Amino acid sequence: MEIPGSRAASRSALYMALTQNREEEKALKEQMLNQGIQVAAVDYGGEFIVSVTKVIERSVVAAKREGLISDSHVEEGAVAGAAREAVSQVMPKALGLNVGGKIGIARYKDHICVALFFGIGLLHLNEVAVGLGHRVV
Repeated sequence: MEIPGSRAASRSALYMALTQNREEEKALKEQMLNQGIQVAAVDYGGEFIVSVTKVIERSVVAAKREGLISDSHVEEGAVAGAAREAVSQVMPKALGLNVGGKIGIARYKDHICVALFFGIGLLHLNEVAVGLGHRVV
């Protein structure tokens, strides 16, 4: 039985966002590619309110750089929409604070997912949040 595309893409985006270093990213990328899933990841950190646009932009740029999407409005918009959804899930905890972590992006067939795994806080008083957005192209 085939796993529905949205679940496969979501799981893969989360796995990428949870990787701890470039070596782990590379190994996971190869493993996912063998399953027909394309993935990308990018680190991010900064003050949350000014970060919203940057997180969306970095998601689109990383997806294009890694070949997950083409240079079309439809595919760029799908990644931007999924990233915006993921950001909105993190927003209640992050408003007014700093965030740092990783953005994971995955595409399985026509499903695109963006996952955020961020530490949120001030000094050493951190909270952790995960956001996940999905779109179909």
